[in-house]
Amino acid sequence: MDFDNPPENPFAVFDSWYDEAKVSEINDPNAMSLATVGADMQPNLRTVLLKGHDERGFVFYTNLQSQKGLELAGNPRAALNFHWKSLQRQVRVLGPIEAVSDDEADEYYHSRARESQIGAWASQQSQPIADRATLERVLQEHVEKFKDVDVIPRPPHWSGRRVVPDKIEFWQDGEFRIHDRVVYARNADQWVKQRLNP
Repeated sequence: MDFDNPPENPFAVFDSWYDEAKVSEINDPNAMSLATVGADMQPNLRTVLLKGHDERGFVFYTNLQSQKGLELAGNPRAALNFHWKSLQRQVRVLGPIEAVSDDEADEYYHSRARESQIGAWASQQSQPIADRATLERVLQEHVEKFKDVDVIPRPPHWSGRRVVPDKIEFWQDGEFRIHDRVVYARNADQWVKQRLNP
């Protein structure tokens, strides 16, 4: 990307950088840090996987009763950060959260390995558990529960969330810490772009 004359559409830039990351990153080029804020105003950060993106936004899936699920229900805004170390690039995304459709969630859920589908039923994500043996016992109970079921239904507490960007910032490492940065800010149905100091 020419940081002095960036493209009009930030999603085109993201697509190009993401395609390069798929080639250069050893593991999980779709890994992204997800920041939320709880009712106590404490920021919270974890790594999740991007499972879809288009001009509507960036999609991930989770247990809606998990800590992040509850935080997003209470404060439906989030920030994402992609860090592709091999390319010395970052992309930051900020914006509100929206639910994916049931059809989208069902399609992704059923694309997962059967074991992962069962795991979504077995795990009470973020809740305390006595030990690994207890987790494995609960998992086995669900394996038995679904052993004769060809199409496992998606749990009602498991779905996707889309970060709808208000801002997307592209960062490229520069020599002597003189980095290149461009931020795109949404203004109604247009994107306003601006170069930033390092």
